[in-house]
Amino acid sequence: MSKTCSHTGEIATVTPSANGCEDCLKIGGWWIHLRICRICGHVGCCDSSPHKHATAHFHATGHPIIEGYDPPEGWGWCYVDEVMLDLTDRMTPHPGPIKSFLK
Repeated sequence: MSKTCSHTGEIATVTPSANGCEDCLKIGGWWIHLRICRICGHVGCCDSSPHKHATAHFHATGHPIIEGYDPPEGWGWCYVDEVMLDLTDRMTPHPGPIKSFLK
């Protein structure tokens, strides 16, 4: 049986909180890829990045759904149900250039 997400009704059209990982930008950190919270728009770094800010945001807020944001990938992930989501028809656009992630 395939898993489904019980949180798709929470997916919102969001405004990105930053043009890069919001938390890395505050501390001078760097990231590999970005994820955007589809509940509130928080932009955080992926789990391959040193600080894993997207997952930290989930643990702090309980917001269950992220979107692969940089580059735009058209997929989402529900942390609670542990299932991938197809967001190709509702990807979050970039408001401008994304800051560099290089050290």
